[in-house]
Amino acid sequence: MTDTDTNCFVQAFEKLTTYRPFPWQIELYRRFLDGQLPRLCNLPTGLGKTSIIAVWLLALVAKASVIPRRLVYVVNRRTVVDQTTHEVEKLRDNLRHAGLVEPLRCLCAFDQSDDVSPLAISTLRGQFADNREWSFDPARPAVIVGTVDMIGSRLLFSGYGIGFRSRPLHAAFLGQDALLVHDEAHLEPAFQELVEAIETEQRDREHGDGAPWPKLRVMALSATTRATGDGQAAPFELTDVERRIPVEIPDPPTEPVHVVWKRMNARKKIDLIPVADEKNELADKLSELALSDRFRTSGQAVLVFARTVDNVERIVTRLKEENTLPLTGTLRGLERDKLRSHRVFCRFLPPSDRPDDVQPVGGTAYLVCTSAGEVGVNISADHLICDLTTFESMAQRFGRVNRFGDCESTEICVVHPTKFADTDYDQRRQTTLSLLQRLEGDASPLALTKLDAEMRREGFAPIPEILPVTDVLFDCWSLTSVRDRLPGRPPVEPYLHGIPNADWQPPDTYIAWREEVDYITGDLLALYKPEDLLADYPLKQHELIREPSHRAFKHFQTMARRNPMGSAWLLDDQGHVEVLPLDRLADNDRKDQIDYRTVILPPSVGGLKNGMLNGASETANDVSDEWYEDEKRTVRRRVRMWQRAGEQAPVPEDMRTVRRIETDPERDESENDESAARGSRIWCWYTLPWSADDDLSRSATVSIRLPPHVKNVTYNVKRIVKALELPDTLQKPLVVAAKLHDLGKQRIVWQRSIGNPDPTDWHAKSGRDWTLLEITSYRHEFGSLLDIIHSGHAGCAEFDELDDDGKDLVLHLIAAHHGRGRPHFSSDEVFDPEYSQGTADAVAIEVPRRFARLQHKFGRWGLAYVESLLRAADWAASAAPSPTVDEASEPAEEVS
Repeated sequence: MTDTDTNCFVQAFEKLTTYRPFPWQIELYRRFLDGQLPRLCNLPTGLGKTSIIAVWLLALVAKASVIPRRLVYVVNRRTVVDQTTHEVEKLRDNLRHAGLVEPLRCLCAFDQSDDVSPLAISTLRGQFADNREWSFDPARPAVIVGTVDMIGSRLLFSGYGIGFRSRPLHAAFLGQDALLVHDEAHLEPAFQELVEAIETEQRDREHGDGAPWPKLRVMALSATTRATGDGQAAPFELTDVERRIPVEIPDPPTEPVHVVWKRMNARKKIDLIPVADEKNELADKLSELALSDRFRTSGQAVLVFARTVDNVERIVTRLKEENTLPLTGTLRGLERDKLRSHRVFCRFLPPSDRPDDVQPVGGTAYLVCTSAGEVGVNISADHLICDLTTFESMAQRFGRVNRFGDCESTEICVVHPTKFADTDYDQRRQTTLSLLQRLEGDASPLALTKLDAEMRREGFAPIPEILPVTDVLFDCWSLTSVRDRLPGRPPVEPYLHGIPNADWQPPDTYIAWREEVDYITGDLLALYKPEDLLADYPLKQHELIREPSHRAFKHFQTMARRNPMGSAWLLDDQGHVEVLPLDRLADNDRKDQIDYRTVILPPSVGGLKNGMLNGASETANDVSDEWYEDEKRTVRRRVRMWQRAGEQAPVPEDMRTVRRIETDPERDESENDESAARGSRIWCWYTLPWSADDDLSRSATVSIRLPPHVKNVTYNVKRIVKALELPDTLQKPLVVAAKLHDLGKQRIVWQRSIGNPDPTDWHAKSGRDWTLLEITSYRHEFGSLLDIIHSGHAGCAEFDELDDDGKDLVLHLIAAHHGRGRPHFSSDEVFDPEYSQGTADAVAIEVPRRFARLQHKFGRWGLAYVESLLRAADWAASAAPSPTVDEASEPAEEVS
């Protein structure tokens, strides 16, 4: 990299981030341009590791041919997702100032208005989760931020919180043409090994002969690495000039390296305090320290850490201060999303990260945390009080106090036991105590780096049992249209986190509340399968509580004593639901059934208080509709409404119908019973076009005729393949598939199912005023296959001109464009009213064979990627339709 290149980077980086780059950031940019992406970055906390996103963005603009278009940022804690997203939003706000808008816009497939940024941002959690910006345009540069669970499950074709139809697309766009950055990778060694195995599988063992785009690249970030260096490439670290810290540091700093020195040398005086009976005395001792005069009257921000939720609750009760806030991983997502605007939490944020409309509390403030506050959160307290954990956890805690080196009187109090149990975990805690004693009162980042490296590794938490992944497992997980349990296809959760020792890392259970658990009971469960309802209206992270399973079970027992026959849905990570009463959920002989599972409760059984699971509470609420398009929470992304039988209530503005549920389907229409009087017979579910996980094949905000829709999709495909510079061997099949994908909608039975009042006037989507009817399991994709293969349809001439590989790809793309055909259509979907059953069966038999051939050719993630190009084009056409043939056909000719 020339001096000119360096100067250009420094200027653009400062305009993008508002500060000049540290030397390590300049060196990392050079490596990006040289194609030498480091596999491991070992960088101390407090030195802006998330700025790797800015470095990637500038490298993408400078050398788009070698830099992945998507950056996937994976974090260990849900709180950090929102904070990282906030950092990326600040980068996006500065794109124009940095001169990056036009270069990024040139990479996109679709034209954008001036008020739309060419950089897509999406979080995979929270009430603003997954806005689909990143999947609308496959060529658009994007940053996707999510947790290990959210990203990892999607990479393995098993996405939590999404239906089976969307899973291949998420796996594709996260696993191809993407750089996955795993922050604090030492905390999730199983996930790190998993993503490295996927990277290796794609690079060395998948053929992928037909996939010209970049494959997955993986980068691990850590402030406290476990790596031994044996057989591994040297990690990327601070530059020599950053590591050579002088005795006298310029104050105030005048160069970026001075800031590095200041933070590395930040004053943190550590005091080690023994306690004889840790189990019974710890919470009291931590509370006593917090309330001592040196902290209580300091008027400063005091951070308190305890390993268990029980101890956090005891400490908060003891403090009894208005300016006290608990932060645990057991808070429901909706309430967690509101933390950033809490006056106490804002006190711990740097001024640049505080919401403009929130005034932080004054005086002494306490933030009492479990490990949920250890990692990645950009908080900086003045003082720290905590119990003793393993070394990597202690290092993270120390990084949350005097983070920027501005406080000269910072104190850290660590309460530790005088005796340690003979367990692996406690022996590692004892090693950590020995390390802290060697600090001789100085817990600065610089002092931590000088500790013996081997001894530090011995103080890390035990590595869980890491399950090896195989090509057979990858194959089984990729079979997304097989929704039933499949031998050889285990749940993905143990592969994301490993199998921990239950003595120190017990299993968790997720809990949510949904009204359908109350309403869909008895015979209705056969008409409206819970799996289908959750596929159409998936659980989102803002609805969920994560609770240690042993604590959750005690709460369920309390609820079952009050309401033993209350209903519950027990959901596994493959989407299967078991419906059972509360007394069975709380059965002592079955208590492990909730381990690593999701329990969905009806609000009528209660169990929620202040956003936390509380079995004694008789109240709870369904917040599934608290999912918003905008940060000001004014535009809902989905809503459910009751409608009186026989009424045609208006569809909410800009929304489309996802499902209509008749809660009393056997009732005579002439009856005027209490249910009808309440208007509660029909339950209508609506979403914004991009916010549903149904297949998007039947409804839209306006009715769309079939010819303009097909032309819109074709136009979109041409734009996508041109932007991605795909070869003709891919461009032609994709364009042909776009032209033929909806032939099967030319069936009267399908037109009737979308509520078309004139079923011979072919439409692609129903309108807001049409009533969807569940009258058939006919799949139009399957009908399209039959038409192409057997009808001699006039539009199939281009298909006939393709070679056998091209024809294979066209047929598979059409079969899979709403999530089927991976590898099959279910038996009840294998028919077409216009063809004999024998003909349909013969076509169906070829679908899995074709899938296997193409997956062998493109690779698992590669085939899903090709499928997703057509799906993205189809979605874009459905979300922004042209109502007439003329409007759609004119631009379609602009792209050759």
